[in-house]
Amino acid sequence: MDAATERRIIVVGLVRNGRGEWLLCRMPPDRGVFPGQWGLPGGGIEPGEEAEAALRRELREEIGLEVSQVEPLFFTDGLYTKRFSDGTQRPIYMIFLLYTCLAPGEAVRLNPEFEAYAWVSQASLPEYDLNIETRKTFARLGWLPSPQTSP
Repeated sequence: MDAATERRIIVVGLVRNGRGEWLLCRMPPDRGVFPGQWGLPGGGIEPGEEAEAALRRELREEIGLEVSQVEPLFFTDGLYTKRFSDGTQRPIYMIFLLYTCLAPGEAVRLNPEFEAYAWVSQASLPEYDLNIETRKTFARLGWLPSPQTSP
């Protein structure tokens, strides 16, 4: 990673409903860090914003939910390529701050950052094309095998 590489701190919600299912969202195929894949909702912390406030704002903006029982879980990081709808790309170093939280209901209102959502049981997670960070998160929780890394 060089000095020109963009850096972002991302807050991520493991959003659970009252039935114990987890919210997954799918990115559009032409943009984002994980285009076309399923993952967890969240987004960047704005200047001067506290992490939990950023998480609540991002979940409200992206999925239309006000969450409760917000608890820090752990963090991960990685260097990825961000793709834009005009076809351009750039490297970005991302630090992901993960939180668990409870959704008051299951009525999700997606903004254009996502094209689909699903409430998923732990047993159903392997059926989804999860992005690498979401796979690593679920593996760390013991819900999926650890993803294989390239040599």
